[in-house]
Amino acid sequence: MRAALAATALAAAVLAGCATSPTGRSQLMIVSDAQMSQMGITAFNDMRKQGKFVDAPRQRAYATCVANALIAQLPPPWNANQWEVQIVGDDTANAFALPGGRIGVNQGMFKVATNQDQLAVVLGHELAHVVARHGAERVSDNYAAQAAVAAGTIYAGTRGTNAGYAAAALGLGAEVGILLPFSRTQESEADVLGQRYMAQAGFDPRAAVTLWQKMGAQGGSKPPAFLSTHPSSGKRAQVLDQQAQQLLPVWQKARAGNHAPNCRL
Repeated sequence: MRAALAATALAAAVLAGCATSPTGRSQLMIVSDAQMSQMGITAFNDMRKQGKFVDAPRQRAYATCVANALIAQLPPPWNANQWEVQIVGDDTANAFALPGGRIGVNQGMFKVATNQDQLAVVLGHELAHVVARHGAERVSDNYAAQAAVAAGTIYAGTRGTNAGYAAAALGLGAEVGILLPFSRTQESEADVLGQRYMAQAGFDPRAAVTLWQKMGAQGGSKPPAFLSTHPSSGKRAQVLDQQAQQLLPVWQKARAGNHAPNCRL
């Protein structure tokens, strides 16, 4: 009975939480934008309290310049938000954007993204995660996976199966079969959207290929592609190069108009 109730609750949540991403992909969405914004702001404020942000006015002004040019090209309501940009005192090449209008750029990113176009690749990608509501999708996927594991564990107990073993098996199945493949899909989707935003903002979309090749060269031994949360660097560069060629007219039109960023560190 409890297994049936858990399964029914899960099915109801899934049916009530259907959404569509900016690329037309179906998504499970059982948390609200308001909830995600609060989570993003809370996480950002926690980093502030922990002293993660550093006083680096030149880097912050530079990152803000690139971010603002990209944000102007986002669909509403994200283009109307007041985004805050902070520099993180970390030498690794990383950056993030959070629901609630928060952006963090590691100091190590400036060593890899060596011009405004390359930095726009990174920030466009991270902003695309927010616009496509990937954070909410990941939270929703995790809730659904946890509910599925709970239902399976209860059912296993009623059938005389070791509940702990069933939970472990279902947990692994959920992680490999549901959560990580969606994450790879989200990464590819963010690549597509981010490169589009940067071209519309007047940043050279061809920089995406160079940037991700440089990022790939930073890594050492990597897990198999089918278990990775990111597309393989070779495939990623190939797709980005194809899209860059398609976006060149968009970039050229933006540069000929009023979108010609001049962000310098």
